[in-house]
Amino acid sequence: MHNLHPQKLEPALYVVATPIGNLRDITLRALDVLSGADVVAAEDTRNTSHLLKHHGIHARQLVAIHQHNERGAADKVVAWLQGGQSVAFVSDAGTPAVSDPGALLVQAVLAAGLRVIPIPGASAVVAALSASGLPAPHFLFYGFLPNKSAARRTALQELQSHPYTLVFYEAPHRIVECIADLHAVYGGDRQIVLAREVTKLFETIHACKLSEAQTWLESDANQQRGEFVVLISAAIASVGLSTDTLATLTLLLAELPLKQAVQLAAKITGANRSELYQLALEMKKAE
Repeated sequence: MHNLHPQKLEPALYVVATPIGNLRDITLRALDVLSGADVVAAEDTRNTSHLLKHHGIHARQLVAIHQHNERGAADKVVAWLQGGQSVAFVSDAGTPAVSDPGALLVQAVLAAGLRVIPIPGASAVVAALSASGLPAPHFLFYGFLPNKSAARRTALQELQSHPYTLVFYEAPHRIVECIADLHAVYGGDRQIVLAREVTKLFETIHACKLSEAQTWLESDANQQRGEFVVLISAAIASVGLSTDTLATLTLLLAELPLKQAVQLAAKITGANRSELYQLALEMKKAE
């Protein structure tokens, strides 16, 4: 049972992160805000009722704000805030307005000169990254890829040479075709981490080469269930070297020690030796 006498909150839109699976992944501050807010605005009031009940919280007023009524609802929220009320906004799971409804609402509140206060919490992206073992210091969170294969491949091609870990969300009914497109566009050598049902009972985090991912998914239909975070290792920066030079270096590295491979590649291609050496180190690290 949470605090029965919550403190009065200042009038503001509180963007509250809720659990992504395990109901205990919620902060004490989020519980304070949900129990103290004059209005709790939820993407799905049934889901939120379940969460509130689990933590012994009775919302004073529970209203629905989802992608179909967000514009109209934003006016109501602005009016409530102008009237001195506090509004806590939650989506079905995780942080609202990030690959979720909420951005329009936040925009409207800011445009009206009112305060928005983020209440951070569970994040599928960060949780999956922390358990992925992918070494790139930077990541690019893309969210959901397009539903149709041709559009998905176009989007993937645009991201192909980024030297960052790429992070996507994917739904269970599209995961097999998404992996097929990733393999087709990026080839089989890049690392993929499939993080499924993060924080839930059947959580699975599986790392392999892209060439092996489809077989793993199809070896057990259960591995295709639930929400996915898909992480792809960063592209190796080609430091302006030609495709032929890269191919030569790759072949030599497969047969020779690193230093010899670099020396020979520099002789054959005329490319800068220190650039080749740098690239060879990256390639060895990515193996």
